[in-house]
Amino acid sequence: MDALTLKRRWNPSTMSEIRAVTHSGEPMGLETSVVSAFSDGLRGGVLLPGAAGFDRARRIWNGMIDRQPALIARCIGTADVVRAVRFAREHDVLTAIRGGGHNVAGNAVCDGGLMIDLSPMRGVHVDPDNSRAHAGGGTTWGDFDVETQLHGLATTGGLISDTGVAGLTLGGGLGWLTPSYGLACDNLASVDIVTAEGALVRASSNQNEDLFWGLKGGGGNFGVATSFEFDVYPVGPMLFGGMSLYSLDEAQPVLRHFVDFHSSKSDELGTLAAFTVTPDGQSVLGMVALYNGPLEEGEKALAPIRQFAKPLLDTFGPIPYCKMQTLFDAGAAPGLRYYWKSSFVERLPDDVLAAIIEQVRTRPSKQCKIFLEFLGGEFARVPPEATVFDHRQSPYDILIIGCCDDRSEDEATRAWTRNTFESIRPCAANGVYVNYLGTEEDEGSNRVPDAYGPGKLERLVALKRKYDPDNMFRLNQNIRP
Repeated sequence: MDALTLKRRWNPSTMSEIRAVTHSGEPMGLETSVVSAFSDGLRGGVLLPGAAGFDRARRIWNGMIDRQPALIARCIGTADVVRAVRFAREHDVLTAIRGGGHNVAGNAVCDGGLMIDLSPMRGVHVDPDNSRAHAGGGTTWGDFDVETQLHGLATTGGLISDTGVAGLTLGGGLGWLTPSYGLACDNLASVDIVTAEGALVRASSNQNEDLFWGLKGGGGNFGVATSFEFDVYPVGPMLFGGMSLYSLDEAQPVLRHFVDFHSSKSDELGTLAAFTVTPDGQSVLGMVALYNGPLEEGEKALAPIRQFAKPLLDTFGPIPYCKMQTLFDAGAAPGLRYYWKSSFVERLPDDVLAAIIEQVRTRPSKQCKIFLEFLGGEFARVPPEATVFDHRQSPYDILIIGCCDDRSEDEATRAWTRNTFESIRPCAANGVYVNYLGTEEDEGSNRVPDAYGPGKLERLVALKRKYDPDNMFRLNQNIRP
């Protein structure tokens, strides 16, 4: 919506102000002349309810989240972000930050506030000579992987290609390459961030080191990240990977074997177990893996899990890294209604595996899934004090994905997800991956401290007081100053 169109919409005879809410949730009005001047200064412009593109811009991955901001600032570059943050601060407007919009809690969008939308900022620059890659704040991992793989390079980055680089990295960042290179945040070289004061600062190992530490797992609590610089590594482009599918009747011995196999696997092997469905609706257990190394070594490394039992389907073979990064895209379509529960796990005894399988049999929708992520390798060798992200010694993470098509199925989906979560409590750790936490209404602030580990929350609170003492950036897994 260009500035001329905006001015026509805001003719004082038809609209004197735009109704919004403050950071504390109080109703307020923004004069149209003020918003018009704000829009004129943005290269990307401002979208209002009813404008072409507004609904598309406010929609995010989780269809269970349906919120309507008062205005959306479309940011094409860092200067737009700085202007938007200063506007929000000056007028005390509730503020949400959208990068990829993929977070299950839906923190990218708010009711009645300003959405600062970074999704147009999707540029990626690769510096192969120095093994570095730069990504804009709205970049997805699909964008990033395509550009880095042009040079045969990659870094740890997600399991679904339309996940945002910003949100995943600021919360930690699990992916197929985690055993080889650690988390996405472990491979950060620098981050450009707009603070609550509207100042642009760079955080790295030798610039604003305290902030750099806080960005490695502290989420969006300290500002708006507009650019990321990563270390990248030779990967692929062809690797050995894929999945084997087994019926639920065979799931327990196969999963037991896979768990035992994981204890001796190499750093080159990223593995995951997924309770999912085939295209014809059959419930199955999928053993999914990717070997980050030569093809022949990958085939040899994966032989023990492929030869244990005869699968319904075996797709293992040479696969482009970019294709492996899209393996779960079809089963995680945007617009479906998602409700998650998750926990790190210390052990997986047979009775817990049996309980998980039984829960799969009772799921209310075939779209409900359970993922068991296998950790270790370089992930476990990073010193806990090096990042906000904790729980480096947990060997597993369980993600319970409730999913349905229709609002009428929401309650059954939530109930199944909660019941499944209760079934794993005997082996659950205290910790949780911050990117898997749900909404404030559902999990509240009760589990936020569990994401950071002993002693880290106090340090994060001090950092919040330094960079965002008024808690302007509160629509996240919030660290309250």
